[in-house]
Amino acid sequence: MAASTDTTAAPSTTLRHASGNILAFFILLLIGVLAFSIRLFSVIKYESVIHEFDPYFNYRVTQFLTKNGIYDFWNWFDDRTWYPLGRVIGGTVYPGLTLTAGTIWKVLHFLNIPLSVETVCVFTAPVFSAFAAWATYLLTKEVKGAGAGLTAAVLLAMVPSYISRSVAGSYDNEAVAIFALIFTFYLYIKTLNTGSLFYATLNSIAYFYMVCSWGGYTFIINLIPMHVLLCIVTGRYSSRLYIAYAPLVVLGTLLAALVPVVGFNAVMTSEHFASFLVFIIIHLVGLAYYIKGILSPKMFKVAATLVVSIGMVVCCGVVAVLVAVVASSPTKGWSGRSLSLLDPTYASKYIPIIASVSEHQPPTWPSYFMDLNVLAFLVPAGIIACFSPLSDASSFVILYIVTSVYFSSVMVSIPLILHKKSSYFSHTPFPILLPLTITQQVRLMLVLAPAACILSGIALSEAFAVFTTSIKFYVSNLSENLQVGDGVSASNISMENKTNDTDKKEELLKERERPKKTKKKEKAIIEETSKKSQTEKTKRPLVLPVDTSVFALFLTVLLAAFYVIHSVWAAAEAYSAPSIVLTSHSPEGLHVFDDFREAYAWLSHNTEVDDRVASWWDYGYQTTAMANRTVIVDNNTWNNTHIATVGTAMSSPEKAAWEIFNSLDVKYVLVVFGGVVGYSSDDINKFLWMVRIGGGVFPHIKEPDYLRDGQYRIDSQATPTMLNCLMYKLSYYRFVETDGGRGYDRVRRTEIGKKHFKLTHFEEVFTTHHWMVRIYKLKPQRNRIRSKTKKSKSKSKSASTTRTRTVTKKNPWH
Repeated sequence: MAASTDTTAAPSTTLRHASGNILAFFILLLIGVLAFSIRLFSVIKYESVIHEFDPYFNYRVTQFLTKNGIYDFWNWFDDRTWYPLGRVIGGTVYPGLTLTAGTIWKVLHFLNIPLSVETVCVFTAPVFSAFAAWATYLLTKEVKGAGAGLTAAVLLAMVPSYISRSVAGSYDNEAVAIFALIFTFYLYIKTLNTGSLFYATLNSIAYFYMVCSWGGYTFIINLIPMHVLLCIVTGRYSSRLYIAYAPLVVLGTLLAALVPVVGFNAVMTSEHFASFLVFIIIHLVGLAYYIKGILSPKMFKVAATLVVSIGMVVCCGVVAVLVAVVASSPTKGWSGRSLSLLDPTYASKYIPIIASVSEHQPPTWPSYFMDLNVLAFLVPAGIIACFSPLSDASSFVILYIVTSVYFSSVMVSIPLILHKKSSYFSHTPFPILLPLTITQQVRLMLVLAPAACILSGIALSEAFAVFTTSIKFYVSNLSENLQVGDGVSASNISMENKTNDTDKKEELLKERERPKKTKKKEKAIIEETSKKSQTEKTKRPLVLPVDTSVFALFLTVLLAAFYVIHSVWAAAEAYSAPSIVLTSHSPEGLHVFDDFREAYAWLSHNTEVDDRVASWWDYGYQTTAMANRTVIVDNNTWNNTHIATVGTAMSSPEKAAWEIFNSLDVKYVLVVFGGVVGYSSDDINKFLWMVRIGGGVFPHIKEPDYLRDGQYRIDSQATPTMLNCLMYKLSYYRFVETDGGRGYDRVRRTEIGKKHFKLTHFEEVFTTHHWMVRIYKLKPQRNRIRSKTKKSKSKSKSASTTRTRTVTKKNPWH
């Protein structure tokens, strides 16, 4: 009978597993469709266009790659950026995103699907968001099972933090880097659970793709060594841990050094030293375990003291060499951005160019709720669930969330214009952009988002398991009670009582006849069975009252529904608007502010191909990609002195600024101004950063000269230095004509201090419809021969006052 039941149970379990796998496969397909479709609001509401600033450079590089090929891409010297220095593109970019999009475009054209390069770039991020959701499923499945994996995948597909950098049109490095990050972590955990060299090799290749895609790869190469060291300290060393880590350091570092932008930094910078130190430690620990298995305990103690003493000497020598190498660097071998992560005040003290970038500013608490929503409250429950039981995989997830929470609290990205409301003033013909909320678009919170989704998925999966098992237990008991019924006769009850009495008497007689030894053995057996029953009771799943389970299940579903509603709102309203095309709503309808593309189109059609355009570095990538004109600085920010020169020019009086721009062969100056329509991300609001960056290189530019009693003002109380600087003049030139002479700035909410003035060295050539972008041309230098003749005439008049002039020649230059 037992054999027959086993044979019947086996096909049922295999069928159940097969149906579960098929169901999970179709659910993952739906999750991928959800992740892709929720990021299409920007295309549906606006148009298929590249967003933000950095994506335009990536789009321009992808165009060059698809047109000229991979070899010309590696050797491309771009003379349209950072004039007159230029830039070597192949050696200064992370090529992962460009190569990925270019490969997709090539494959599509090979299959006779004629999509443009721009279309491929627009939809690359939504496609890889589906891949990231599937990678999250694989990673969470290795930690807590398939149920938690599916839940985590759904959460990641809709998390606002990830949507902010992966909407259609957001063609930035993070579009593919988050998938590479999660997939690398999955292969590391898979290798740690299986001890397979095959997965270890795949892990190194995935790490190589991450290095090609984003500079955030240093997070991986520091987090994994921290986890390995944690496992060693807590006594969890195994051969699987060695296989998971050692090939990653060796093969991964060699592959990372092949990326031109990384090169020897993979072994020379302080960001990578932790991995090498842990690499040495794990070999020493492995050697100690090997020797312990060979020698006797006494001999092992002698060998351990010898090895420890020699190891200490070697470690001291290695540390001394590292300290000498690190001490020779002014920043101790760390990059400026890495030091800003370790010390949040470092950039504000020493490197204003890093501090000026909005994504390097610390976040606020509301930003966590905006970008994570209910996940912020589920993460602690997920951490608790990972401790029961604690495994190598679950400890890695805990370490991942702890480190990512710290780094996300140090660095974020804040776009100022995400959700706008418009109204009409009685004296202005333009709709006004008024910020309702300033939501934060996260860069390093992207690293936190997968960890939060994984732990929240584990917490929700465990909670659903408890609630559903409690309801099942109640339903099964209710059905058993109904099957038993209550029609039992009294005679049967009496017969059962009699048989029970006779059985008890027989057992008492047998116990008297048994020897003492058998009684002791039976007591020991009874104690063991009682202990087993107690352990089985502790292993039994938690069963809650049915009312509590139903109510808690309802609250959980309600919480998930609130998360879905918030995520859809964030995708549709907060993160779908492209920064290059702005919209606002008013009682008269929808208004579109397309001033940026209007200005770039004017530059493209009304200026010479070799003309140089100066602007603040925020608009460099867009000017080069859309206007096809040479710029002085752009968003790469690799040369602080060059950016400081532009900042100094903007902070100087008109004549001094003209001389600086003329020395750089600049012909046009572009300024972004939002005082008419209320666009708060204009150059006047960024002006103090221009002063700080310029003053960091040129000491005659001092920030207090532009402040009145420590306050930044543009009204009548502004300082003379502020009112006479080039940025003020180019922004507010003819501004009083927009509102009948009042000169009211709708961003700063005050009247300007200097209303009527003329430009002597610059002339206005174009201003967009809503006055958001203004373009000025440098006036040509006055003829020096003419000035010399004037001086000679004045000297001759003063010298010959007593003499009479007979004949005066007419100046031919008049």
